[in-house]
Amino acid sequence: MNRRTMLLGTAGAAVAATAGTAGCARVASGDTLGRLRSQRTVRLGIAGEVPYGYVDEHGALTGEAPELARVVFQRLGIERVQPVATDFASLIPGLNSQQFDVVSAGMYINKERCAQVLFADPEYQMLDSFIVRKGNPKNLRSYEDVVRTKARFAAGSGYAQIGHAVAAGYPEKDIVVLQDQVAGLNAVESGRVDAFAATALTARSVVRKSTRTEAVEPFSAVVDGKKKIDGGGFAFRPTDAALRDAFNTELHRMKKSGELFRILRRFGFTEAEMTTLTAEELCR
Repeated sequence: MNRRTMLLGTAGAAVAATAGTAGCARVASGDTLGRLRSQRTVRLGIAGEVPYGYVDEHGALTGEAPELARVVFQRLGIERVQPVATDFASLIPGLNSQQFDVVSAGMYINKERCAQVLFADPEYQMLDSFIVRKGNPKNLRSYEDVVRTKARFAAGSGYAQIGHAVAAGYPEKDIVVLQDQVAGLNAVESGRVDAFAATALTARSVVRKSTRTEAVEPFSAVVDGKKKIDGGGFAFRPTDAALRDAFNTELHRMKKSGELFRILRRFGFTEAEMTTLTAEELCR
């Protein structure tokens, strides 16, 4: 059992203990903010990914998304954040099928996703990185390098990095799609792949305790001839614009005061990863 499976299992148990399984918990439509205030609980979809949202070794829900969610939703009159763990690729379908109320899991805001959900403005911007063998023997520092060297390449299920590699000319059929960053680390360590692509923050977090791998310097993917900087944010159902707008109001106050960075830096974020980008810009 890998770490991701254990994280999902632990979080799932926490959910079951408080409110039953996600599959049988459904929410009514209408004034979502008012309903959540009445229930005093918001259900947050996470994907068990460090440092965005995960269950730690003590069984506690943590990460930048849950910690930020606790602050924002308490200020909106909602006392408790309840985790609902799922695979990354299942987050948007689960949100729209009402398995949870909001999603935050290191999810990039892009045009395809914006057609399915409403995003709050991003709380951070992020470059990409590769997990590679120590010393980076193939000198892989961009998607173009991966294409040029015909390196064996992997990314996580539903990750934006798949599209970045394809945009650089890597055949999609040849990409090894793995469950998560821990599986990616294992694949690189075992020699199954030469590089696993993730956000720079995820890559440097997962290799921290590895003696056989490293994360390459963060870089911008080139898509349609332009360098791309991605931003991640909370996702809401298309019918929940009022909830999204209320969330945005509190988020902007935290950005202005510096409180947002004080929360995020505990999870490895740097000032360079703070952003003034908007969801509207990233959805174009």
